[in-house]
Amino acid sequence: MIEKQVEVKLKSGLQARQAALFVQEANRYKSDVFLEKEAKKVNAKSIMGIMSLAVAKGTTVTLSADGHDEEKAMHALQLLIEKAD
Repeated sequence: MIEKQVEVKLKSGLQARQAALFVQEANRYKSDVFLEKEAKKVNAKSIMGIMSLAVAKGTTVTLSADGHDEEKAMHALQLLIEKAD
């Protein structure tokens, strides 16, 4: 299992469209992937879970992955979150 603190740099945070793209990317991997904000941890493959966190730009979240392709998943999702648009 790997875990990283990541700052969200997306202009709109992880809202609507960006959340959908994040979930779509997370679902490309077999590993279990989670996103945590202020002690609330959700499945990163669930659009409702991601939306419930209400992640805004500048927020630091904890991204974790556990499984066969955890490193690839972590790298791709970290790039997506840290991409300034």
